[in-house]
Amino acid sequence: MEPLTKTDPEIAEIILREEQRQRGEVNLIASENIVSDAVLLAQGSVLTNKYAEGYPGRRYYGGCEVVDEAEELARSRALELFGAEHANVQSHSGTQANIAAYGALLSPGDKVLAMDLAHGGHLSHGARVSLTGKIYQFEHYPVNADSEMIDLDLVEQLAREFQPKLIVAGASAYPRIIDFAGFRRIADEVGARLMVDMAHIAGLVATGVHPSPIPHAHVVTTTTHKTLRGPRSGLILCRKKLAKKIDSAVFPGGQGGPLMHLVAARAVCFQEAKTEAFRQYAQKIVENSIHLGEILSDGGLRLVSGGTDNHMILADLRSMDLTGDIAEAALGKAGIVVNMNMIPYDPAPPRRPSGMRIGTPTITSRGMGSDEINLIGNWILEILREPTDENRIESIRADVRELCQGFPTRI
Repeated sequence: MEPLTKTDPEIAEIILREEQRQRGEVNLIASENIVSDAVLLAQGSVLTNKYAEGYPGRRYYGGCEVVDEAEELARSRALELFGAEHANVQSHSGTQANIAAYGALLSPGDKVLAMDLAHGGHLSHGARVSLTGKIYQFEHYPVNADSEMIDLDLVEQLAREFQPKLIVAGASAYPRIIDFAGFRRIADEVGARLMVDMAHIAGLVATGVHPSPIPHAHVVTTTTHKTLRGPRSGLILCRKKLAKKIDSAVFPGGQGGPLMHLVAARAVCFQEAKTEAFRQYAQKIVENSIHLGEILSDGGLRLVSGGTDNHMILADLRSMDLTGDIAEAALGKAGIVVNMNMIPYDPAPPRRPSGMRIGTPTITSRGMGSDEINLIGNWILEILREPTDENRIESIRADVRELCQGFPTRI
């Protein structure tokens, strides 16, 4: 930090404060994690200096022979990790990966069937406020009103009526196992291609903790920074026959030069994800999530779909006469970080939704287990029962700080 402190003390101080914040809080954001020192070193390396527009062996700049090796390593490791036929490691984010996949598979105005944003989908799955929803014609499937799970019979009915060119499976707020084989059967029935966005569950898929979409989907997109515990970036996996279209949709279709420091950091995280330690970590994420859900449910908090199979919990705060914004703020004061979230068939507006989303990737990375989950779950319940009790919130904040001292944020 010394060179940065000398050059720009204001930014150095902000980074220091953010590190202190992360260290002193219980982070339950389902889409966040902490990376290893090895990933940090790759991401902060001299590779950031290199412009490498194009692909290995076919660059538009000289001096790329070394960074070509980094990209080839990232691609080969991604293929080995997920068992895919082709990998593109250049997408700057998950949304960029999705946009590239659409560009490879669709023409403007084509029909796409995807999960409803309010029921667990993602903005880049054709939300009206997203570029994707402006370019393509999206129809959205909800979850079943009773089970709050994906109803493949309903998806099939909508697919038959809508006749999409592409079906998108995957979610950003869905706590259950997704039946990718079932989605592929529907896609084949209506003559559509299947794309899976596994951004949230990629680390679970890589380790076999969640079924893989690779054998079923034509294209799979993901981020690398959630359960996969890598840098903030995107990845596209596809069949060989689609490789050229996918690569062209990324570059030159939607991006210029790749961020080679991030490409290298991806390679590091793929290497880490192949280890037995990472497999145990992914399994522990789910165990912690299920345990936390049971504590919250036993304490009177209604869980959407009745529980979880993965790394996240979606809670219905109406069971405690609260809204998501109030719960997020009260828990945040105590150093427990969550995000407000809409729930299926939510009668409330997005800025004051009825739910909150909770995830266990970060606390699991820090080494927290059953004993810590017991504490965290009961703290959450205490705060939700009395969200205006500032004295109790401050007392829990002190307990959170003490707990966090024993669990480093450097791995």
